[in-house]
Amino acid sequence: MKKICLCFQIHQPYRLRRYRFFDIGNSHYYSDDYLNEEVFERIADTCYLPANRMLLELLKAYPDFSVSFSLSGLAIEQMEYYKPELIDSFKELVATGRVELLAESYAHSISSLYDSVEFRNQVRMQQTKLRELFGVSPSRVFCNTELIYSDDIALELSALGYEGIITEGAKHVLGWKSPNYLYTSAVSPKTTLLLHNANLTELITSHFSNYASAEYPVTADKLLGRVKWLPEGEDFVCLYMNYEVLGVMNRPETGIFEFFRALPALAANYEVSFTTPSRLLDEEKSVGALSVAYPISWAGEEKSTNEWNGNILQQGAIEKLRAWGERVHALEDRRLLQDWLYLQSADHFYYMNTVNWGGHPFSPYSSPYDAFNNYMNVLSDLLLRVEEQAPSSIETEELNSYQQTIRAQDEQITHLENEVHQLRKQLSSLSEIKQ
Repeated sequence: MKKICLCFQIHQPYRLRRYRFFDIGNSHYYSDDYLNEEVFERIADTCYLPANRMLLELLKAYPDFSVSFSLSGLAIEQMEYYKPELIDSFKELVATGRVELLAESYAHSISSLYDSVEFRNQVRMQQTKLRELFGVSPSRVFCNTELIYSDDIALELSALGYEGIITEGAKHVLGWKSPNYLYTSAVSPKTTLLLHNANLTELITSHFSNYASAEYPVTADKLLGRVKWLPEGEDFVCLYMNYEVLGVMNRPETGIFEFFRALPALAANYEVSFTTPSRLLDEEKSVGALSVAYPISWAGEEKSTNEWNGNILQQGAIEKLRAWGERVHALEDRRLLQDWLYLQSADHFYYMNTVNWGGHPFSPYSSPYDAFNNYMNVLSDLLLRVEEQAPSSIETEELNSYQQTIRAQDEQITHLENEVHQLRKQLSSLSEIKQ
């Protein structure tokens, strides 16, 4: 029996307010709260809530049905702020035991490409958030931002204990091979690679509501038929997509919700079942190793990372982030660290993308240059705040030493305060005895 591994990505960044040059040094608030709330509530009402209700119905009705989510920490934060009922909705899904919450970076960042320390911190933050909110054990499978992957990233994730990684089945990596098998990393043999099948996923993401497409109309029968008649040995497909495919990218009136309802209802007729990434690691065996020397993603024809770091605007902003990262973390200032984290989101760099610019549909800016200027103004103000607390004349190692001394002093003060408290209690007891 063939299997479908259905994975959804959910992420929303904290969009920046219009931050002008003259705001630098005068205002330290960066988020566009109105826009963030408006966008999140609109997408939640159109997609997240109705889609969750539909999936819960399907999970209850079809014991074979299962689904996976890659939830960024920033998306979870906004659920807590703007739509707390969404958290309850996801808890209901997780409680069925057939929904897997995958590991990813907290800020949905591309830090895996430029700052391994920041990357590890965000991975741990996201898993902690999932554990605290949903009570789930850390996932065995990692799904990096925009499916970004390379041999170096495989080594990093293997060191963090992940057994599997979801990434793109890029043609220049696979050659004649099929994405419908498990592979292992050439540099980390214990790390299993689960590859996204772009062609079948695009039936839903690109062709479903495109009347001009040769694939139109896309039906559940069409998708299930193609899965059923995969070549012998190709026992599963990984369909990975943005959750917004339900209700936003494809409006409800296109029949997208009815399409997903029909998938598990008709699956048995086509001898197709559903699975999760972790179950695939247990049920399937790797057929070979893949080497990916240069980072890939699921974006564009090249499947490269150029959407986020391909031009000098993006590279300049990323280099500034990388250069100051160690100093920011050394300060241990909660507000600074939060602002720093929000600036890591891949979206900010995507808005600076100059490839085929015609007004990116998700960008709040008029041009990539506008996005770059606004971002750098914000980053400049944040770095001024860092400079105030830790002048660049102080070396980072010296700054770390100061921070360790301060922590030791704080611990000593706490210890002495506890001793004083205990002594006061003893004196009080002695006074009572004398009386």
